[in-house]
This record gives sequence, structure tokens and C-alpha cells, in this order.
Amino acid sequence: MSNLVLLDTRDHIATLTLNRPERHNSLVPELLREMLTALGSLRAQVELRAVILQANGRSFSTGGDVQSFHDHRDHIETYAREMVGLLNQVIVTMVELPVAIVAAVHSIVTGGSLGLVLASDIVLVAPEANFTPYYSVVGFSPDGGWTAMLPEIVGRKRAAEVLMLNQTIRAEQAVAWGIAQRIAPSAEIRDQARAVADAIAQKKPGSIRQTKRLLWRDGETLAARLDAERQHFVQQIVSAEAQQGMEAFLRGRSR
Repeated sequence: MSNLVLLDTRDHIATLTLNRPERHNSLVPELLREMLTALGSLRAQVELRAVILQANGRSFSTGGDVQSFHDHRDHIETYAREMVGLLNQVIVTMVELPVAIVAAVHSIVTGGSLGLVLASDIVLVAPEANFTPYYSVVGFSPDGGWTAMLPEIVGRKRAAEVLMLNQTIRAEQAVAWGIAQRIAPSAEIRDQARAVADAIAQKKPGSIRQTKRLLWRDGETLAARLDAERQHFVQQIVSAEAQQGMEAFLRGRSR
């Protein structure tokens, strides 16, 4: 492993840190493979009681790296199938992990990275945190659970409005809609996430495990919905509007 994902375990609590700050922790296959490796190692830790998910840098994660998609445009269908497939594996693995995951979302989340938040059990957001899809701007099809998971939390009509109008869900709205449980000051969000994880670690692990299993009992249905997102993503990304959208997005970012 390189250092795109950092893993630290202390006192029966693991901390997973996204560590691609120079690219706003945007998702590429290498990062997602490291997440899968880290999650796999955590599953083998029988004494593990909770996991904290956090990120270094200015952004929590800005979803799939558009530049990387563009760089792989000559075989973009293959690249997209791999990328979204790996993201789906990460989401399902998080859901199936037999301990609680506490996410400390300190800043921006866009695109498929929402799936990392939705797959967490308890989510703390800083006041600056917000969630924006961007699919209808760039010309991609939604992935990362925007259609497979979000409507069950916020309702189909709200999800449709956010996706189709590319609306931003801000921190207070995320709590009101049930995407997150509480707002924590930016300077304290990691400490508060640790406090939540510590509190969970003091509870009966078997009870926590069974609670999580029951709450996520539709795992097979979730996997099928995520795979449907992957199929539509691959179908859409080869379209002319997606190709033009990527180029326009990257030109705008370079200004």
C-alpha cells in the first residue's frame, strides 16, 4: 500500500483517513483498492469495536477524479466500469463491516464520495460541510448511492430535485434530512467523532454487531441497486454529452 488511505488502530478503535489532499481526496482506483485492503484488515480484527472515517486536506472527497476519467478517455468504458465497481465494493464492505463506522465530514463532498458517508452509521458534519452531486453539470449518471441509497433517507422527490437541479445539501439540511446526525465545530469534529467511537466501544459488541446487521438487512438489494448505478454510469460516460461535459468542466477548473 502507498499512503492514499491511512490506517491507525488504537484502543480497539480504527481510524481510516483519506489522504489524497492535493487532489481533494478525489476517487481513483488506487485509493479505492487501498480502502478495500484496509477494510479487509479491519474485518479480521476481532477486538475492533468502532471505525472512524475522516479525510486530510481542504475537502472530504470530491468524488471520481474527472481528470483521471478524461485521461482514460481512449478506454473510458473499461475505466468507468472498474472505478464504479470498486466504489460499490467499498460501500458494501463498509455496510457489512460488523462494527459501527463514525464519519467526520469536515468539508466538501461531491459525486460518488457521498456513498462513503451514506455507508457510515453515524455521521458528524462541520458547519462548512456540504454535498453536491454535479452529475447533471458534467453529464455523468449518478453513482455512489445517490439513487441506490439517498432516496431511502431523504425521499425520492427530494433526491430527484437535488440531482436534477444540482442542488447543494448544506450541513444543517443534511442533519434535518437524516444524512447526518449532528453538526460539530470544524476544530472539534475529529475529537467529537472519537468521543462517539469511544462511547460505542464501551457497549456490548455483539449487540452493536446485530444492530448493524438488522439495520442493513437489505444488503443484497443494495448491491443490486449499486450495480444498476454502475451499468448506467458506464452507458452514459461514453456519450457525447459526457465527453463534452468533462472537457468543459476541466477547462472551467483551469481558469
